[in-house]
Amino acid sequence: MVAVLEKNFLISLAEDAVKSALKLGASEAEAYVYDGQATNIGIDLGQISKTHRIIDRGLGIRVIVNKTVGFAYTNIISNPQTVESVATRALSAAKASRPDPDWHGLPPKKPYRATEDTFDSAIVDLHPEDLVKAATNMLDAAGEENPSVFPIEGGVGSGYVANAIANSNGIAAFDRGTIAECSLAALAKNSTSVTPVCFEFDASRKYLLNPIWVGSEAAKLAISALEPKPVETQTAKVILTQFALQDLFAYTLMTAVKADSVQRNQSPFKDKLGTQIASENLSIYDDGLYPGGLRTAVFDAEGTPQQKTILIKNGVLQNFLYDTYSARKDGKESTGNAVRAEYLSTPSIAPSNFHILPGSKTPSQLLTEAEDSFIIYYLQGAHSSNPVSGEFSVVANPCWKIKNGEITHPCRGVMLAGNIFDLLKNIIAVGVNERQMGSIIAPWVLVEGMKIIGK
Repeated sequence: MVAVLEKNFLISLAEDAVKSALKLGASEAEAYVYDGQATNIGIDLGQISKTHRIIDRGLGIRVIVNKTVGFAYTNIISNPQTVESVATRALSAAKASRPDPDWHGLPPKKPYRATEDTFDSAIVDLHPEDLVKAATNMLDAAGEENPSVFPIEGGVGSGYVANAIANSNGIAAFDRGTIAECSLAALAKNSTSVTPVCFEFDASRKYLLNPIWVGSEAAKLAISALEPKPVETQTAKVILTQFALQDLFAYTLMTAVKADSVQRNQSPFKDKLGTQIASENLSIYDDGLYPGGLRTAVFDAEGTPQQKTILIKNGVLQNFLYDTYSARKDGKESTGNAVRAEYLSTPSIAPSNFHILPGSKTPSQLLTEAEDSFIIYYLQGAHSSNPVSGEFSVVANPCWKIKNGEITHPCRGVMLAGNIFDLLKNIIAVGVNERQMGSIIAPWVLVEGMKIIGK
């Protein structure tokens, strides 16, 4: 069971930190308090190998003195004397910094909207034995699917996070959330081949895990990847699943719609608002209030209310993602997209729930429209994509061949090469089968004109 810190304690700690910083001479101050706890059951080489519990609590203080910004943090929050010490260090950092002419103040207080399905007391009340049982069920399901399957790694985990924020503009807010997740990576082998590692997972803000499904699906994918066949270099249609979209978009599109990338001339979307930058089939929202979203919260990392922001509508670029600093540089309002590395850093910009809106095609209809093509589940090397130009060259391992609307066999040695911003324009159909995958919520997407490099 999780021993949580009380809401009033966390808010009072943040408010006391702000008061202390102002008393010491700060013209503005902000305090962020974090209480994070997680329990994880690890799986290695087919066995439950470890159980570990992490408790991380801390306080970060950001102060401003004559447009200079200073920051300091601590992971000791039980001692009242610590607050003044951290505030003093933040003031010293500010006084040693250069003024920032683009600094125009901390965010103002605004009303918040409630979130849905982000907290479940059943997760808080879990015991490690509950997670061990789930991990055992997941392993058993993989083994029962086929004896040729060998689980490599995975795990089951649960977590609780609470944070409070206060600033000198009157913000004083608290939020909490839970998450439970399980995952399994497996391979299969027979007398002639060994598959790449195949992966499946489930994650939810409520205790709704299905570890048996995860184990079974990971095993099915691994078995289906046996006996791969070589592929000739060609240009073809491709179905990108959620795993593949997450890999590609995380290092390209998600960066391109961040306002600070645009302001630094590191986004191809600079001066493109209101123009067609993608297929009419593509619409994307960033939705910080998505019910049950893995990144859903009442407020962002500087206390601004999270919201739904239309980024692309029917292929037309509508907005960028802002925190307060970048928004005021452009004379805009923050979109509530400030994030932190817990209490250890000042805010930066990132998507919340990056929601690719579903289309009208079922998976079977997408397979029929794909004709003679490929379906891609996993990509390797997406982190090396160029976020400015959009160029990428990735390994699709494994992927499967589609012929006459059916998935026929796995493929060996396949690479995809292209440009993510051309890919956006070549989306010809979008599925209905959306699911959450980290920061992305997406269905399958059918793309034409993809360069396939074979061996």
